[in-house]
Amino acid sequence: MDFDLSKRYCYYFNEISRIPRGSRNEKAISDYICDFAEKHGLKYKQDAIWNVMVDKPASEGYENSEPIILQAHIDMVNEKNDDVDHDFEKDPLQLYVEDGWLTANGTTLGADDGSGVAYMLAILEDDSIPHPPLECIFTVQEEIGLLGAAALTPEDLHGHRYISLDGNGVSITETSCAGAVSARILQPVTREDCSLPEYRLRVQGLLGGHSGGKIHLERGNANIIAGRILKEAMLAGAHITLTEMTGGLKENAIPREASFRFVSDMPKEALEKLIQKSADDIAQELAYSDPDVSITLNETGTASSCFTQEVSDHLIDFIYLMPHGMIHRSMAVEGLTTASLNLGVIYVRHGIATYEIMVRAADDSARAHICNQLHVLAQLLKLEHDIPEGYPGWSYDANSRLRETLKMVAEKRGFPYREVATHGGLECGIIKGLDPQMDIITLGPITDMIHSPDERMELQSFDDAWNILCDILRESK
Repeated sequence: MDFDLSKRYCYYFNEISRIPRGSRNEKAISDYICDFAEKHGLKYKQDAIWNVMVDKPASEGYENSEPIILQAHIDMVNEKNDDVDHDFEKDPLQLYVEDGWLTANGTTLGADDGSGVAYMLAILEDDSIPHPPLECIFTVQEEIGLLGAAALTPEDLHGHRYISLDGNGVSITETSCAGAVSARILQPVTREDCSLPEYRLRVQGLLGGHSGGKIHLERGNANIIAGRILKEAMLAGAHITLTEMTGGLKENAIPREASFRFVSDMPKEALEKLIQKSADDIAQELAYSDPDVSITLNETGTASSCFTQEVSDHLIDFIYLMPHGMIHRSMAVEGLTTASLNLGVIYVRHGIATYEIMVRAADDSARAHICNQLHVLAQLLKLEHDIPEGYPGWSYDANSRLRETLKMVAEKRGFPYREVATHGGLECGIIKGLDPQMDIITLGPITDMIHSPDERMELQSFDDAWNILCDILRESK
């Protein structure tokens, strides 16, 4: 199948692929949309961070219909293969078709969410598609924390029906998502002189994964495991004081590796026996979720300094006592996690020990409860904490006229309708938080390997999702 530029949504996808639009570099694409709106005589607003809202009046006969909001994010993830010469600040993407899939030469394609942007531009341009009053919202910085959507206000929303075009699967729609808080626990580290043997405890070989999509699998968290091992040794009589600690790469990824350094005056053989006992127990517990876990202890020499004992104890105790992993699952949607938290990153930098924790929950009350637990525990252990409000989730609503319409038009075209839910964060949650009465569906073509240089979009599904979108607008009188 060809990438047919005579189809206006294909044309616009090709056009925006010429414009660099990585997160925080969206001004050029934002200005392009504003120029487009001016050219077509459409009312628009561009805010301070380059979100754009474009309104289009209703088609004849739809003037009294309830408005519909269409929304997509204009930023993309910039990733490329090492051997590819591509400057994401200035170079256009090099698109090509292979076996019916559109892809880019050695880089991310930006179908997430260029497909939605292209759909909206094509609809705004085409006066032959019947539709109610439309507001097209183009958001920025979705890929780095939903920041564009978070900057919207209730006044920016001109309707109570909302189609997110950041979906995947043609006739598959999301029905809920988690809200999230990025919490940080901090402790200024004071040190004291020390001349005891130093050891390095390493946890490796874990599978990890995204904390939104994999937390329900109960995979091992390297940071939690390292803290548990040290605390179990202390409970068994070992005197342990931290000297350094590091683990994980991102707060929203289950950490696969951690490295904790500490000193102890316990004889080496006795200490190794305690550590090995915990390591064996944990390996047994993770036999099915993380069969390749590796826990090792090595002596590194003699330390010259270590954390003060109180600081060390409190940092280890926090890891040992904090709730973690999947907390709740849905009683309405099978297999859906509804609340969790992940100790994603640990580091010591500029004299401050920091724990970065991602808290997720579909219900605001559940998210607040977990954050309160972290707050109380940090207070008890005399640790500082930064726990912001975060962004809201989108709870499942059994009643949705938009879902009924999507089901009808999809099945009429021969596509099986399906509802799915995610424990990840979506812009839908933020917009639902701005308007609790918002009726929401998600829609989009089939994509694969997003956020990687192998990202691709199935062209037939790009056509199919377009036809379904136009059908929904036509049926929304």
